[in-house]
This record gives sequence, structure tokens and C-alpha cells, in this order.
Amino acid sequence: MVSAEMLKSMNADNEVNLLDLSFQKPVLLVFLRHFGCIFCREALTDIARNRTNLESKGVQIILVHMSDNETAEGYFKDFGLLGIRHISDPACQYYSHFGLTKGNFNQLFGLKSWTRGFSIAVGDGIFPALKQIGDGFQMPGVFLIEKGDVKEQFIHKSAADRPDYSSLIKCCVV
Repeated sequence: MVSAEMLKSMNADNEVNLLDLSFQKPVLLVFLRHFGCIFCREALTDIARNRTNLESKGVQIILVHMSDNETAEGYFKDFGLLGIRHISDPACQYYSHFGLTKGNFNQLFGLKSWTRGFSIAVGDGIFPALKQIGDGFQMPGVFLIEKGDVKEQFIHKSAADRPDYSSLIKCCVV
């Protein structure tokens, strides 16, 4: 269970804490894999495609990443996510507090990862980057937080899992 103290310690863009933001409107908190990962790049593409729809339903998207803010903002700009709120967590302490673990070999490099990765590259034209920024073993996850409580979550069983962001917010939007 994530504590109010933990949420208060998480500052989006080094300004406003996550606990306070969650009292303003529901927060879709997306923990990303490292920026070189094809699945992270797919997630950024999906979020960019769905951003207007999610935000129009009163949800604030906040991305958690493992790089410094300046590097992250460059990636977000490249994916059409300029101005999106984000939290830097290079030590992966927030990932850990939300129960997101390091992946094992099968979760990261299993058949599902290879086939989905190939499908993303061929079908969507999204490719991994050679430069890995962050912990390549860290698993991602998505949490919907409202008024300090986690209302919904999607914890990846495989790095290749693809969350349905619209389904995750249904509990907290009209």
C-alpha cells in the first residue's frame, strides 16, 4: 500500500506533490521503462495518441522515469508530449514503493517480448534506441490515484504487456 507520505514526497516537475495533485483530479501515474526500450517508446506513443481524450475526461497524466528531467523532456518532446508532468526517479525508489520489481529473464527477454517487439517495429515503425537511460531490468506499471488512494492499477507481468489507459480511468471519470 502506498502511503500519503510517499505520495507527498513525489514532486511533479520538482514543483507540486502527487498527493496534492490527486486531490485536484484523478492522476494517471505511468511508470516507464528506460527510454531506449521499445515498449517504453510504444507507451509514450500510446499516451501521446490518447492524451487529449484522457485529459478531456478530467485525468492528469504524470510520467515517472529514470533519467534527469532535462533528458526526459527531450524524449517527451520527440513523442509529442511537450509540457506533460513528470517525476524523475533514477534510483527507482518510487518504482519499488509501488511494488514494481526488477524483471526476470523471461519477463524481459522471453518469447512474448521478442514477438511483440518485432510486431511494434514492423507494424508501428517504433524501434528501440541503442542508448539505455535507466535500469534495463526495471518493470513498468500504471496506477490511477484519486484523493491519495490507488483506485486502479496495471502491473506488467512482462515488459511487453500493453496497458489500456482508457479502461484504467473508468472508475474515476464521468
